[in-house]
Amino acid sequence: MLVIAVAVLGLFCVLLAGTCLWLVKNLRQQAQLQAERDAARDQRLRELSRRLDTYLAGSVRMGEELHELRRVVAPLPDKLNQMEQRDPSSLSFTQAARLAGMGASVDDLTHSCGLTQAEAELVSKLQLAHKQRS
Repeated sequence: MLVIAVAVLGLFCVLLAGTCLWLVKNLRQQAQLQAERDAARDQRLRELSRRLDTYLAGSVRMGEELHELRRVVAPLPDKLNQMEQRDPSSLSFTQAARLAGMGASVDDLTHSCGLTQAEAELVSKLQLAHKQRS
Protein backbone atom coordinates (compact mmCIF):
# COMPACT_ATOMS: atom_id res chain seq x y z
CA MET A 1 0.00 0.00 0.00
CA LEU A 2 2.81 2.32 0.85
CA VAL A 3 4.47 1.56 -2.47
CA ILE A 4 1.28 2.50 -4.33
CA ALA A 5 1.01 5.76 -2.37
CA VAL A 6 4.64 6.64 -3.14
CA ALA A 7 4.10 5.75 -6.81
CA VAL A 8 0.96 7.93 -7.01
CA LEU A 9 2.80 10.73 -5.20
CA GLY A 10 5.74 10.37 -7.65
CA LEU A 11 3.36 10.42 -10.61
CA PHE A 12 1.68 13.48 -9.18
CA CYS A 13 5.10 15.20 -8.79
CA VAL A 14 5.99 14.37 -12.40
CA LEU A 15 2.66 15.76 -13.61
CA LEU A 16 3.13 18.86 -11.44
CA ALA A 17 6.64 19.39 -12.83
CA GLY A 18 5.35 18.96 -16.39
CA THR A 19 2.57 21.46 -15.74
CA CYS A 20 5.10 23.92 -14.29
CA LEU A 21 7.34 23.56 -17.33
CA TRP A 22 4.37 24.08 -19.66
CA LEU A 23 3.30 27.19 -17.70
CA VAL A 24 6.85 28.62 -17.79
CA LYS A 25 7.04 28.04 -21.56
CA ASN A 26 3.59 29.62 -22.03
CA LEU A 27 4.57 32.60 -19.84
CA ARG A 28 7.74 33.17 -21.91
CA GLN A 29 5.72 33.10 -25.13
CA GLN A 30 3.23 35.58 -23.69
CA ALA A 31 6.08 37.84 -22.55
CA GLN A 32 7.62 37.71 -26.03
CA LEU A 33 4.28 38.54 -27.68
CA GLN A 34 3.75 41.41 -25.24
CA ALA A 35 7.25 42.74 -25.96
CA GLU A 36 6.50 42.67 -29.71
CA ARG A 37 3.19 44.48 -29.15
CA ASP A 38 4.94 47.05 -26.94
CA ALA A 39 7.59 47.65 -29.63
CA ALA A 40 4.90 48.10 -32.31
CA ARG A 41 2.96 50.48 -30.04
CA ASP A 42 6.11 52.49 -29.26
CA GLN A 43 6.93 52.73 -32.98
CA ARG A 44 3.39 53.94 -33.71
CA LEU A 45 3.64 56.52 -30.92
CA ARG A 46 6.94 57.81 -32.33
CA GLU A 47 5.39 58.08 -35.79
CA LEU A 48 2.34 59.91 -34.44
CA SER A 49 4.59 62.23 -32.46
CA ARG A 50 6.59 63.07 -35.61
CA ARG A 51 3.38 63.75 -37.54
CA LEU A 52 2.03 65.94 -34.75
CA ASP A 53 5.30 67.91 -34.67
CA THR A 54 5.02 68.41 -38.44
CA TYR A 55 1.41 69.61 -38.15
CA LEU A 56 2.29 71.94 -35.28
CA ALA A 57 5.22 73.41 -37.18
CA GLY A 58 2.94 74.00 -40.18
CA SER A 59 0.33 75.65 -37.97
CA VAL A 60 2.95 77.91 -36.42
CA ARG A 61 4.25 78.93 -39.86
CA MET A 62 0.72 79.57 -41.06
CA GLY A 63 0.02 81.70 -37.99
CA GLU A 64 3.18 83.70 -38.58
CA GLU A 65 2.26 84.25 -42.21
CA LEU A 66 -1.26 85.34 -41.24
CA HIS A 67 0.18 87.73 -38.70
CA GLU A 68 2.49 89.19 -41.36
CA LEU A 69 -0.42 89.47 -43.81
CA ARG A 70 -2.53 91.29 -41.22
CA ARG A 71 0.36 93.65 -40.56
CA VAL A 72 0.62 94.43 -44.28
CA VAL A 73 -3.13 94.75 -44.88
CA ALA A 74 -4.06 96.69 -41.72
CA PRO A 75 -2.98 100.14 -42.95
CA LEU A 76 -4.61 99.77 -46.38
CA PRO A 77 -8.10 101.09 -45.45
CA ASP A 78 -6.53 104.26 -44.00
CA LYS A 79 -4.44 104.69 -47.14
CA LEU A 80 -7.55 104.32 -49.27
CA ASN A 81 -9.35 106.97 -47.23
CA GLN A 82 -6.37 109.31 -47.61
CA MET A 83 -6.38 108.74 -51.35
CA GLU A 84 -10.12 109.42 -51.59
CA GLN A 85 -9.72 112.69 -49.72
CA ARG A 86 -6.68 113.76 -51.72
CA ASP A 87 -8.21 113.90 -55.23
CA PRO A 88 -11.95 114.69 -55.23
CA SER A 89 -11.97 115.74 -58.91
CA SER A 90 -11.20 112.25 -60.21
CA LEU A 91 -13.51 109.27 -60.14
CA SER A 92 -13.82 108.33 -56.47
CA PHE A 93 -11.79 105.50 -55.07
CA THR A 94 -15.01 103.98 -53.80
CA GLN A 95 -16.19 103.63 -57.37
CA ALA A 96 -12.80 102.21 -58.34
CA ALA A 97 -13.16 99.71 -55.51
CA ARG A 98 -16.59 98.74 -56.85
CA LEU A 99 -15.11 98.23 -60.31
CA ALA A 100 -12.31 96.12 -58.82
CA GLY A 101 -14.94 94.11 -56.96
CA MET A 102 -16.65 93.40 -60.25
CA GLY A 103 -13.38 92.07 -61.67
CA ALA A 104 -11.80 95.12 -63.27
CA SER A 105 -8.08 94.74 -63.84
CA VAL A 106 -5.41 97.18 -62.70
CA ASP A 107 -5.15 98.47 -66.27
CA ASP A 108 -8.93 99.01 -66.38
CA LEU A 109 -8.75 101.03 -63.17
CA THR A 110 -5.89 103.19 -64.41
CA HIS A 111 -7.69 103.97 -67.67
CA SER A 112 -11.27 104.39 -66.50
CA CYS A 113 -10.66 106.01 -63.10
CA GLY A 114 -7.56 108.05 -63.78
CA LEU A 115 -5.57 106.25 -61.08
CA THR A 116 -1.85 105.77 -61.13
CA GLN A 117 -0.54 102.21 -61.49
CA ALA A 118 0.32 102.09 -57.76
CA GLU A 119 -3.11 103.43 -56.76
CA ALA A 120 -4.89 100.94 -59.00
CA GLU A 121 -2.82 98.08 -57.57
CA LEU A 122 -3.63 99.25 -54.05
CA VAL A 123 -7.37 99.41 -54.76
CA SER A 124 -7.24 95.97 -56.39
CA LYS A 125 -5.34 94.47 -53.44
CA LEU A 126 -7.70 96.08 -50.94
CA GLN A 127 -10.69 94.68 -52.77
CA LEU A 128 -9.06 91.21 -52.87
CA ALA A 129 -8.28 91.39 -49.13
CA HIS A 130 -11.85 92.47 -48.42
CA LYS A 131 -13.22 89.50 -50.41
CA GLN A 132 -10.94 87.08 -48.56
CA ARG A 133 -12.09 88.35 -45.16
CA SER A 134 -15.77 88.12 -46.14
